Amino acid sequence: MAEEAAATIEDYDFSGTTAGASDVFPSEAGQIKKGGYIMIKGRPCKVVNVSTSKTGKHGHAKANFTAVDIFNGKKVEDVVPTTHTTYVPNVNRSEYQLLDIEDGFVSLLQEDGGTRDDLKLPDYPEGFDQEILKAYQDGKSLSLSVLSACGIDQIIAYKEEA
Repeated sequence: MAEEAAATIEDYDFSGTTAGASDVFPSEAGQIKKGGYIMIKGRPCKVVNVSTSKTGKHGHAKANFTAVDIFNGKKVEDVVPTTHTTYVPNVNRSEYQLLDIEDGFVSLLQEDGGTRDDLKLPDYPEGFDQEILKAYQDGKSLSLSVLSACGIDQIIAYKEEA
C-alpha cells in the first residue's frame, strides 16, 4: 500500500502576499454619481455625467454613464440597470519628489526615503512629458502627482516646490 504524504504548512509559500486590497470593489450602479469612478470596458474611468431612465415595460430603471478614462482621456459610455452590480476602481493619488529623469523614466523619492524608478514620463496629455522634462532641465525642484488604479501608475500632474 502506497503511503500518502499529508500536506504541511511548510509545503506552501505565503511570502508573495499583498495587503489584500483589491483593484476594484462592487457597487450598485444606481449609487455611482457624477465625479465618482466606474470600470467601463475593463478600464478605470471618472464619471462626467449620469442620467437615469424610468422603469420601462420590462421593469428595470437604467443608468446611462458618460465617463472619461483616467489614464488616456478617452470618452466612454455604458448603460447599466440601476439595481445591478457594477465595479468601482480603487484609485489612489500619491505625491513624490522628482530626483532624476533618464531615458524617459523618472526617479522619485518615496516617503520612506527609498526611490522609485519604474515610472515612465506620461504620454497623455500630448506634450506633458516635454513640459516636465523642460521644467526639470531648467533646474526646478518638482513634485509629481501619481494616480494609481488597477495596477497602472501614471504621472498626472506636477508642481514646483518652493
